This record gives sequence, C-alpha cells and structure tokens, in this order.
Amino acid sequence: MKVLILEDEKPIRDLLCVNLKRAGFEVTEASTGEEALILAGEQKNFDIAILDLLLPGLSGFEVCTMLRRQFPRLGIIMLTAKSQEIDKVMGLESGADDYVVKPFSPVELVARVRSLYRRMYPGEASAQGNHITLPPFTLMLDEQKLLKNGQEIPLTPTEFEIAKLLLGQPNRAMNRDDILTAVWGQYFMGDLKIVDVNISRIRHKIGQEPSGPQYLETVWGFGYVWRG
Repeated sequence: MKVLILEDEKPIRDLLCVNLKRAGFEVTEASTGEEALILAGEQKNFDIAILDLLLPGLSGFEVCTMLRRQFPRLGIIMLTAKSQEIDKVMGLESGADDYVVKPFSPVELVARVRSLYRRMYPGEASAQGNHITLPPFTLMLDEQKLLKNGQEIPLTPTEFEIAKLLLGQPNRAMNRDDILTAVWGQYFMGDLKIVDVNISRIRHKIGQEPSGPQYLETVWGFGYVWRG
C-alpha cells in the first residue's frame, strides 16, 4: 500500500511516517499542498492520502477537493483539530473518506488506514464478478462501480461501501449506528455525522432532487433506506 502524507509540522509528519512504515506501508511525504499535488500527479499510484487541514498556502480542504476530482478512488483521511467540529464536516464534504482527530494515537491511525484500505479492496468473497441491480442502478461488485442507466457514477471507496450496504437490502431501513459499524468498523471513534455527510454526497452524485424520485430516503430519527 502506498500512502501520501501531507503535514507541515515535521514532528507529526515524522511520527506518521515511522508508524506507517513500521506497519509495512510505503510512505511519501509532503509539507505543502502544492508539493502533495505535484507528487500525486507524478506518481498517480497512491492508495491513500493523509491530509492535514491547516496548512500554509493551499489548505487541506483545497488539496482534498483537487485530489478527489483527479483520483475518484483514492482513499483520503483528514487530520482535524479536536476543537474544530466544523472542520470534520467541511473535510468530509470536500471528499474525505474518514478523519482522525489530533492528538491521535499512532495505533488508531494505522488501524483507520487499514480499515479504509479494506473498504477500497474488499476480499475475494465480495468480488466474484457479482452485481446488484435495482433499476435504474447497477452496482458492479467486481469493478467497484455504480451505474445509473448504464452510466458510471464515480464514488469514493466509502460511498461505494454505503451504496453496497443499502442497495443490497432495498426497502429495509438501516439505523445510522449500524451503517457506521458496517462501513467504518466496530471500533470507530467518530460520530454519526460522517454517515450523514456521505449519504448527502451520494444523493448529489446520483442526481437525486427533491422534486424527483427519492431513491435514498431519510427515515427520520432512525437512519436511511434505498427504495426499490
């Protein structure tokens, strides 16, 4: 697994690098947003990017948006300040799959990187050339693609896992806690807002409008359901 780290504070960057390398990952460092974008454009084969938010020059939000536009299937984890709740939402809306709050445990960070990687590259049991069809959508499990009327809708790894979870059980309302556990893992320490933001991103991408068909519905006070 190849990981790109964007962090302007050298002690934190060194901590990230040491622990990720110790866990067996190949790591590339960047101290500015501009440098990170150049490295991503040159190498084009990173699996996951870990982005600090508050940076000189280009912010982590801007870098996240640009990386997501250029590499739709790149896994992105944001590093956020504990006191800045709005940063989490803005990071997720920029296209991040997950976030880790500073100060963080290196063990937790490595676990979150591995969890995201598993979502990106599921085991053979869920990738045997199968597909899920719920017109007008087709979810291609082997190719990790969502199609609407035959046209591909680019999803992040996390968005794909949520779509797979809900499309695979159409008309069944799923609790937000259950979605969080199924997609992010049993030991995820974040809050339910990460589910809501990803659902909002999926709705936007599938072209769901208030006046049109409500494929992905909110079950108020409970969770979400994908209607057949």
